Amino acid sequence: MKKLFIILGFITSIIAVILAVTPLSRIAYIPSVTALIFGVLALYTSKDKQQFKKSIQLIFLMTIISLVVTTYKTIFNTAEVGNTEQLEQKVEQLEKESLDELEDLEID
Repeated sequence: MKKLFIILGFITSIIAVILAVTPLSRIAYIPSVTALIFGVLALYTSKDKQQFKKSIQLIFLMTIISLVVTTYKTIFNTAEVGNTEQLEQKVEQLEKESLDELEDLEID
């Protein structure tokens, strides 16, 4: 049972670290919390044996790193909206060009 919790803890903590450094960082909270739960369960089941302590510590370390990175990106990254007028003009220009191209086509 403890090996299962350790494996699931590793998988979810690795997923959390990967999601934390990608633009999908807000989703990284879900695997981080599950990795913490699996880490606590693995720690609880292997309380008497010392052989799995390093792997459990690694699970907690990766989870804490992903939580820190995710929280940092959530607090300090802001989404800026650019000038939409230029974008609208470009869309209108592309629509006109595509209509001109469609009018020039001959359909048999």
